[in-house]
Amino acid sequence: MVKPSDEQFVFRTTMSYICIRPLDITNTTEERSVMKKLIAGTLLAATAVASTFSVVAQDKNALMKRGQAVYTEYCKTCHQANGQGLGTVYPPVAKSDYIKNNPKATIIKEVVKGKSGKVKVNGKEYNGVMTPIPKKYTDADVAAVLTYVYNSWGNPGGVITEADVKKAVPKR
Repeated sequence: MVKPSDEQFVFRTTMSYICIRPLDITNTTEERSVMKKLIAGTLLAATAVASTFSVVAQDKNALMKRGQAVYTEYCKTCHQANGQGLGTVYPPVAKSDYIKNNPKATIIKEVVKGKSGKVKVNGKEYNGVMTPIPKKYTDADVAAVLTYVYNSWGNPGGVITEADVKKAVPKR
């Protein structure tokens, strides 16, 4: 049976072998120099990727926080605090097949420009009016509230950026 300390030893020695062994089998100093640069480049790239994921996570957290504030201030009256909507007039945004099955650009346009008439969400028909989000909310606010909705209540997840909003609705 392998103990945790044994597993760490095996991992470290295996990684040492993988990283150093290619240096042992190269013939010339020039080949060794190239191999060292390749290994260093790979490690540098891995570090950059890890840093990028950290920045994206921080950005998403900031969007979620701002998005929740915008949702609470403007959207929850109709769509409710739990995203379940209201009666047959205001559809749910929780576990919404409408959000899941429509392009993000469509959802962005509907939030910015509003929507009226019949819409089918989760198999149920709604016939109401969603007013356009007021101009006091910036493109960044729209991105934040949609990021919040996309990542809440069982929706598909993802990040909506300010650039996505500008692309979907260029003249706001």
